[in-house]
Amino acid sequence: MKISIERATLLKALAQAQSVVERRNTIPILANVLIEAEGDTVSFRATDLDIEVVDRAPAMVERVGATTVSAVMLHEIIRKLPDGSLVALTEDAATGRLTIAAGRSTFSLATLPREDFPVMATSEYSSNFAAPAPVLRRLFDKAKFAISTEETRYYLNGVYMHVSTGDVGAVLRCVATDGHRLARIDAPLPEGAQGMPGVIVPRKTVNELKKLLDDDSAIIAVSVSETKVRFATPLITLTSKVIDGTFPDYTRVIPTGNTRRLEVDASEFAKAVDRVATVSSERSRAVKLSLDEDRLILSVNAPDSGAAEEELAVAYSDERLEIGFNAKYLLEIASQVDRENAVFLFNSSGDPTLMREGNDMSAVYVVMPMRV
Repeated sequence: MKISIERATLLKALAQAQSVVERRNTIPILANVLIEAEGDTVSFRATDLDIEVVDRAPAMVERVGATTVSAVMLHEIIRKLPDGSLVALTEDAATGRLTIAAGRSTFSLATLPREDFPVMATSEYSSNFAAPAPVLRRLFDKAKFAISTEETRYYLNGVYMHVSTGDVGAVLRCVATDGHRLARIDAPLPEGAQGMPGVIVPRKTVNELKKLLDDDSAIIAVSVSETKVRFATPLITLTSKVIDGTFPDYTRVIPTGNTRRLEVDASEFAKAVDRVATVSSERSRAVKLSLDEDRLILSVNAPDSGAAEEELAVAYSDERLEIGFNAKYLLEIASQVDRENAVFLFNSSGDPTLMREGNDMSAVYVVMPMRV
């Protein structure tokens, strides 16, 4: 194999591949990227056996072929080469080495045979549809902060993507929860997604997906089966196993009878929470919200470190209420708001609180209160 490729193009393709590779693994070839050159295209394939990413890039292919080489090492070398370099990759099958040459720099890396590289089994996808990148980005970005990190409740370690019924009919919905907070995000149902099986997309896949969804003009082809999900653009294909488990009935924890309504500038609220939380002990990070007629007082009382209080002008006309929350949860939820105002709906100091963006019901968040 012998190819020439621009540094920037190569770096972009390798960045996605090397991030999928697990740094510590017992199977040496899983640390490698499979490079395949044919026609005027070179593809880079990486896998951790649960996720597989294939990134294609244009290149001058002098000699077709394929080999595998350390993904992290190759990425580091290319990253440190000067901007605008033309990089030549040459494989010598006899010595089992890949030579990387750019300008006056030459590197030689050990390779492993391509035949040993595991390729994810193909799957029959029962549902295939296309969606604009910004739509999918919103669904996953707004939900992912609520993914659980508790390994014992593995079925909560991802985003549940499924078809549901929203206020305007059928929707494509993403839900994530860790038992303390919940995010439920809706988008219009794309054509062809009607019979899609509900799948739990793992956290690592959601993070990898971010790179695919960067381009606002991209249309993403989505394929779903009971065991796998695939997201593809003309140049990148990301295939992932889904979490084998049943996502709980999240509708039961979304309150419907909360009537005490607080409307507040989301940005000002987030900054105020951040300021008063500075004095709280890291372990509890509890912030108390004291609500009165058009007035909100945020306070923290940490006997070992100090106290803080800040007042905000808000829209609130219900009876007086005092309620406490984990500051981190409040900050994460407030940072999801794209519009100016956040609307909080309370019931009592012991019941879950609902938050949404203005009157928009396509993004709904639930947070459990804390005793303060």
